[in-house]
Amino acid sequence: MYTWKDLETIVAKLRSEDGCPWDREQTHESLKSCLQNECQEVMEAIDKGDMANLCEELGDLLFNIVLQCRIGEEEGVFTMAEVINGASEKMIRRHPFVFEEKKTLSPQESQALWKEIKLQEKSKKP
Repeated sequence: MYTWKDLETIVAKLRSEDGCPWDREQTHESLKSCLQNECQEVMEAIDKGDMANLCEELGDLLFNIVLQCRIGEEEGVFTMAEVINGASEKMIRRHPFVFEEKKTLSPQESQALWKEIKLQEKSKKP
């Protein structure tokens, strides 16, 4: 069974000089349609209730995300670790009722709090 690290190694190999010519020439911009297509295929699998296909399509989407992160690393603009850290910080920050206050909220209350925190974050950005 392959691991997260294996996937990162596979993507690095594909982007290397002796890797895949198509993968090597990809950019964030050139991959936009691939990301859009994979997201659409994930949604279609969900709509059909096809869990085997959902598993496959999530893998394709994950591959695209890892590829985007690899390009970011190569360009020196961000790393996979920064993407993971940012997502983790955001989830913890937007769920204070889980990670800080430990109080029970309804799904509607938790969604309203999420939206409120998100608006506060957006208003603080330059």
